[in-house]
Amino acid sequence: MKKCIIIGKTNVGKTAFFINFAEYLGIKTFELEKKFPDGIEEYAKLSSRAAFAALVDEKYHKTKNIQSIVVTVPIGKGKKKIQLIDTAGLTDDIHPEIDVRKAISQTLSIIRESELILHILDASAAEKKELPSAFGMVDYQVAQFAQLKRGYVILANKIDLPDSSYGLKKIKQEFSGNLIIPISALNKTGFKEVKTFVIHNL
Repeated sequence: MKKCIIIGKTNVGKTAFFINFAEYLGIKTFELEKKFPDGIEEYAKLSSRAAFAALVDEKYHKTKNIQSIVVTVPIGKGKKKIQLIDTAGLTDDIHPEIDVRKAISQTLSIIRESELILHILDASAAEKKELPSAFGMVDYQVAQFAQLKRGYVILANKIDLPDSSYGLKKIKQEFSGNLIIPISALNKTGFKEVKTFVIHNL
């Protein structure tokens, strides 16, 4: 089963995308597997609404572990299962909190194992360097490594927000040569194109 990892800086909308994209692919009950940096594993069964309430927050570094679900996608006349993986938010600098640093290390370790990489950038924060969600050096590093894989795409999120049109242009300039799909994780905009990308790379 191929791994499809969702990666990006903190507060760019990874977990909102994780839940809503899984729902878009037909998941009604989330059989969630959580793996923490200390090796502890937890399992939960939640509705999409309950998952959103429990996992999504506007505060930075809400996610401090890897969490995944298995989803089925159509391939021709058949179907394939993939492991869709949500991860902790990355930072440009070394974070002062040890639990955040461990979560980031866990995130980075799974990139190499993943066949598909969905790299989320916050289009609304492209020029707001004071925000942790603004793209920075770590995004360039991720792109430099991940673009060597066939299954790499940049998702320019929050296109429903002000300043996102300029931010999308900036992302296209800075990450030229990469496939970029504008999305709104909250409104499920662009999900058809993301689904097509995932299917094409299975």
